[in-house]
Formats: sequence, structure tokens, C-alpha cells
Amino acid sequence: MAQSQGALLLKRQLNDLQKKPVEGFSAGLVDDENLFVWEIIVIGPVDTVYEGGFFKAHLSFPQEYPQRPPKLKFISEMWHPNVGKDGLVCISILHEPGEDKFGYERAEERWLPIHTVESIMRSVISMLCDPNAGSPANVDAAKQYRENFPAFKKEVTRLVRLTQEAL
Repeated sequence: MAQSQGALLLKRQLNDLQKKPVEGFSAGLVDDENLFVWEIIVIGPVDTVYEGGFFKAHLSFPQEYPQRPPKLKFISEMWHPNVGKDGLVCISILHEPGEDKFGYERAEERWLPIHTVESIMRSVISMLCDPNAGSPANVDAAKQYRENFPAFKKEVTRLVRLTQEAL
């Protein structure tokens, strides 16, 4: 059976990342038989409250990839304004392509088929460095980030420690 365009792209991206790893994350397959579900380890960026953490996530690609975006879900507990309490990451490039019905995002900020695992993960790392508390997926984390940063930092520090202990 011929592999789909998406499977071929994912296979090439995985091979590229294994040959030439990118700073800030590592990637592999959850199951060697399924190219559409990846396990990602996000390394907490230096000079952020997430520094020192090793956050596990799953990147799940639809069969229509690259025409439709994947979903990134943290498996490790995460406290961040742009990560829902269910672990789902909410950033523009992971939103369905086209116009935003709420008018918050421009079409070019949303999913485009040119995005790769590397560009997605660079956006996620950027999100960790600079949360968008004005458009939260986790209202409680956003409120704490804005109104009580020391408490926010304390909670994230606890989670960083948990990821270190899980190694």
C-alpha cells in the first residue's frame, strides 16, 4: 500500500530531526508502526520559569496532514496561560487554516501546510518564553501570571521538579 503524502512528509521530518536534532526538544514516535503520533520532550527554555524541566507531550497528526494541523497535548502536568487544563496547546499555528471567525487571528497566523514539526516546536518554545495571557486557554493560569507572578512561578517550579523526578 502506498504511503500518504502526510506519512511521507512525517517520515522525512522524523529522519531529519534524528540526523540533526534541534535545540529545545526531542522527538520520536509513540509507536514505531504509527507515523501520526509523536512523543515530544520539550526542554524548559533557559531564563524562563520552565528552565530545567523536561515536559512530555504528544503531537497527533490528522490523516489530512499537512492540509490540517496537528494537536499538541502535554502529558506532563503543565501550568501555562496557553495550555488548557487538559494539556492541549492553544497557539495560532495549530488552529485550523483560514479566517478566524472571532477576528482575533489573521489567516496567515494560523495553520499553513508549510509548517513542520520543527516550526511547530519552535512556536511552542516561544510560547513558553512569552505567554499570551491576553488570549488564554487556561484562564486561571493567565490570571495568576498577570496578578500574582510569584505564585505562578512557584507552581511552575513545582512542575519542573516533578518532570525532573520522572526521568
